[in-house]
Amino acid sequence: MGKRILFFLLTNILVMTTIVIVWSIITTFTDIGGSFETGGPGLGIDFVALGVFSLLVGFAGSFISLAMSRWMAKKMMNVKVLDLNGSLSPQERSVVEKVHRLSRAAGLTHMPEVGIYNSPEVNAFATGPSKKRSLVAVSSGLLNVMDDDAVEGVIAHEVAHVANGDMVTMTLLQGIVNTFVVFFARIAAILVSRLVRSEMQMIVRFAAVIIFQILFSILGSLVVMAFSRYREFHADRGGADLAGRDKMAHALRSLKAYVERANVNDRTDDSAIQTMKINGKGGVMSLFSSHPDLDERIKRLEQR
Repeated sequence: MGKRILFFLLTNILVMTTIVIVWSIITTFTDIGGSFETGGPGLGIDFVALGVFSLLVGFAGSFISLAMSRWMAKKMMNVKVLDLNGSLSPQERSVVEKVHRLSRAAGLTHMPEVGIYNSPEVNAFATGPSKKRSLVAVSSGLLNVMDDDAVEGVIAHEVAHVANGDMVTMTLLQGIVNTFVVFFARIAAILVSRLVRSEMQMIVRFAAVIIFQILFSILGSLVVMAFSRYREFHADRGGADLAGRDKMAHALRSLKAYVERANVNDRTDDSAIQTMKINGKGGVMSLFSSHPDLDERIKRLEQR
């Protein structure tokens, strides 16, 4: 279920890096303005101009990523979009009907696109720039491994993400994080460039901006991932409201059982279980997880 966050973060980093590279080339190797150094006292940096620039680039990158999210998900996962008016198998038709029924129960006036992608992983995701232009997709592995009630619980969870507007909220948060990333990456690059000879400063600054941009983006993802984990608990509650608490809890237990089987089965394709390991617990890497531990999710759902 971490696909939507992964797509968004990867697209965001790519878009942000592209913008910064293009702008750095323009300002470094042409006469077009773009320097934020003032030559004044202190650090000699025009913080107001840099702040405005960072705000524009940060939110531009975030909203471009959001606009591309549904298209990127379809292309990267090779999602087959299902149309009720087309030729569908009974399994495919059941998925579309579940998504539409749960979407209406969630108060959505525009039905999400529904898709299936061919993968052994037990997974599903929801993405899209708005409630009107959303996508809910499930893997073939999910349909093959889980029973009907568990599938409905998983779909209800994803529909809850759409109904809650989680992608838009995530975009606003990412825009704020991006602003700080651009701001501090530029300051760090300017300071580093002052440590070398004047004839090398432009090249060093150009490289340093890109390096710090990527490094700070990775650090900034800690904030985004922490918020994502919080939203997962909220989506679990929303899924329970839509499909029933028993089905939502059953879906989480089914996911947990699958992870446990996959972890002890050496023959299991590692790519099929990697997404589910997102839900693992403990260690520093848990800070980069988009999902909380499954045991904690089940516990909180049963206590509500």
